[in-house]
Amino acid sequence: VSDLRPSALPGSFDVSRSMFDLRSPPHRFMKRYDSLSSVPSSTSSRKDSQGSNRSLDTITLSGDERDFGRLNVRLSYVSSVEQIWITVLHCKDLSWPSSCGEKPHICVKGILTLPKPVHFKSSAKEGCNDIEFMETFVFAIKLQSLQAVRLVFKIQTQTPRKKTIGECSLPLRELSSEESSHWLDISPPSK
Repeated sequence: VSDLRPSALPGSFDVSRSMFDLRSPPHRFMKRYDSLSSVPSSTSSRKDSQGSNRSLDTITLSGDERDFGRLNVRLSYVSSVEQIWITVLHCKDLSWPSSCGEKPHICVKGILTLPKPVHFKSSAKEGCNDIEFMETFVFAIKLQSLQAVRLVFKIQTQTPRKKTIGECSLPLRELSSEESSHWLDISPPSK
């Protein structure tokens, strides 16, 4: 999390003070972020529609404000054989719509967004708070091609019916032979 206070911005101008100083009360310039926040919002309070102050901890999150969970993946590139290794480790704190049932079967679909997209899919696991996948996918693709694209993950239910319940992605421009681990925030599926 970045420290956005003016003192942490070397050589910054006073113009930005009103927008970034989180200690000053006038918040009219600031946008509010909830589950995918770069600014911690849980300690602040805001007025509800009736005008009373409530702590954010007591507000029931709904729709886009809800936390959809996180996906843990590992990536590496073996340059000697020009292969990308993608390991889907697990999903934590995953939430899904009640219409999917209490314990739907969930899988992770991956897409390398090349001109001719490369698709792969994990096996389906029973939905719970921490779903372990531990599956590795290997593709022979030149590094230069990969560094210009994104790796997109779609979290899907298989039962009672196939449905995308969340997605996340990361750019591959820093892909290297050194294995890297990533925690990706899952957001609602794009329309």
